[in-house]
Amino acid sequence: MNMTLLWIIVAIVVVVLILIGVLVAVGNRRKKAKTVSFDRKDDAPKELTQQEKSGNYQAAGGFAFSPAGTAQPVSEPVLRDDQDLTPRETPQAEPETPVFEDVAEDVIADDADRAEIEETTQEPVIDPREEAEEAAEAAASTADAAAEAKEQTPPPAAEPAPAPAPAPTEEIAPAAGRLGRLRGNLSRSQNALGQGLLGVLTAGDLDEDAWEEIEDTLIMADLGSALTMKVTESLRHKFAERGVTSEAEARAMLRETLIEAGRPELDRSIKAVPSEGKPAVILVVGVNGTGKTTTTGKLARVLVSMGHKVLLGAADTFRAAAADQLETWGRRVGATTVRGKEGADPAAVAFDAVARGVEERADVVIIDTAGRLHTATGLMDQLGKVKRVVEKKSAVDEVLLVLDATVGQNGLMQARVFREVVDITGVVLTKLDGTAKGGIVFQVQEELGVPVKLVGLGEGADHLAPFEVEGFVDALLGS
Repeated sequence: MNMTLLWIIVAIVVVVLILIGVLVAVGNRRKKAKTVSFDRKDDAPKELTQQEKSGNYQAAGGFAFSPAGTAQPVSEPVLRDDQDLTPRETPQAEPETPVFEDVAEDVIADDADRAEIEETTQEPVIDPREEAEEAAEAAASTADAAAEAKEQTPPPAAEPAPAPAPAPTEEIAPAAGRLGRLRGNLSRSQNALGQGLLGVLTAGDLDEDAWEEIEDTLIMADLGSALTMKVTESLRHKFAERGVTSEAEARAMLRETLIEAGRPELDRSIKAVPSEGKPAVILVVGVNGTGKTTTTGKLARVLVSMGHKVLLGAADTFRAAAADQLETWGRRVGATTVRGKEGADPAAVAFDAVARGVEERADVVIIDTAGRLHTATGLMDQLGKVKRVVEKKSAVDEVLLVLDATVGQNGLMQARVFREVVDITGVVLTKLDGTAKGGIVFQVQEELGVPVKLVGLGEGADHLAPFEVEGFVDALLGS
């Protein structure tokens, strides 16, 4: 038993040794195959076949050649039985044999034959003057024939040239009576001022508490404290002097008092008539976001509807697309727009606009300026520069300050600073159709002594109306 086990172990060891030997031999062979030698071999270079030289490329088809002229089939030569294609040996020429004379004789003979051929094939020489005379005679006869045919042919009826299509412009609503037509847009201001006062005045006996409520209503409507006291005292005096027996009488007294507060004696006309061969110049100023560019476009619509030739100056070179917006307004109403590059000097653009207006004999030049905060001293000084530069070309007839009616007392602070810099001549109150109380109209005039000339009552193109005190008060009171 022990011997059998021993032999088995020996057999296993032998098998393992054999396997190890085989693996070592295989590994050495692979190692030798992978070894790269940089020694130059003395063996002769291997001769490559034509297929190996071409990179084993095999063409799928043959070449296709197109003939330059008429193709002639090329036939292979047919050999006769007695023909032999074996190259014959060329006998060597003996140096003593003179061949130059024979060659010269052959060349002379060839030249003589060539001259004879040229003489036989040469065309007769034509005199250039004769050829020119013949061409002139042919051209003259052709011209005579064309003239005769033109005389015999009746001229076709000329079609009238189509008139150039006018630039499409929008229909503009008439300026007259706009405030009356836009009365409904003042409904919010009407509720804040007119209806509030009427409710207190017609509630019953007017005691001190009632008058205090009237004062509070006026102050909440942005009339300001000074004007509120003035209106309240005027109403008290009228009620005490005349007495009130009905709502209609209270409404009439309130209307009269508000019209007086609106200062109807102020000149609200816009100076838009050219004088001394120069156009009227209107400068539109204000802080950011009040609607200066929109007001400029709407004012241009009003003036065009009244027959004025309007030119717009895009001096707002800071706000992105401001010039594009103004140019769109001008295109809609048929007005020319003068603009400069973005970031250009606004004074230069304004000067160019006025100069072009003088050249084109425009009636009105409206200059839209960039919005600026009234607290920015540098920008306010630049606005003053714009006006001074324009005045070198023509006088500035109007400086319209555009105020947002919804900002209340802050609008008055803006107006005071602008008045000091550019001497404003009129005020445009925008956004009165919104949450404005309506009393800002009266306070601006009272504080500045400058009339409100235009009011914006909506976003429509024709929602700009001339300010009329009577019509405005009637709209507030709903009468």
